[in-house]
Amino acid sequence: MLKRIAVLLMLVVSLSLYGCNTGISGLKSYVDSIDGYEFLYPNGWLPVKVSDGPDVVFHDIIETSENVSVVVGSIPEGQTLADLGTPGEVGYKLQKNAIAPPDSGREAELVNAEARESGDKTYYLLEYTVKLPNQRRHNLASVAVSRGKLYTFNASTTEQRWGKMQKVINQVVKSFSVY
Repeated sequence: MLKRIAVLLMLVVSLSLYGCNTGISGLKSYVDSIDGYEFLYPNGWLPVKVSDGPDVVFHDIIETSENVSVVVGSIPEGQTLADLGTPGEVGYKLQKNAIAPPDSGREAELVNAEARESGDKTYYLLEYTVKLPNQRRHNLASVAVSRGKLYTFNASTTEQRWGKMQKVINQVVKSFSVY
């Protein structure tokens, strides 16, 4: 009888601990309370100093071309993400103006565009394949509007590493939130 209780107790404890697992291990938190956003990024990634362009950039210390970045831009007061267009329309604008602008030597294809709600915010999740002169890349982006600002969070890796990094990159991009 005592063995059954012990086994049952161990089963309950192990199931409880399993239920506490978020599936997001090995990620660190970055918070910018001034600009009003936060996200998770992989352990072992470091911030990169940039003088012009993104608000923040992190990259892997070994695979330095794997990175995440946040760009904060202004939009007219009172404008919402829906006012900018559907996920597909915003994805194509981002593709033409930021991912693969004319004369950049890059070609991009919008693979997927969808909207998701989190709290009172709407986020557009965008997925691209990008062809550069020397490599192919895979990019995921999350776009949101808050306090009169347009936030674009981008995560990128080589197509060669996409299979290995896809789950982590998806978690990182979905962790991005604005307030």
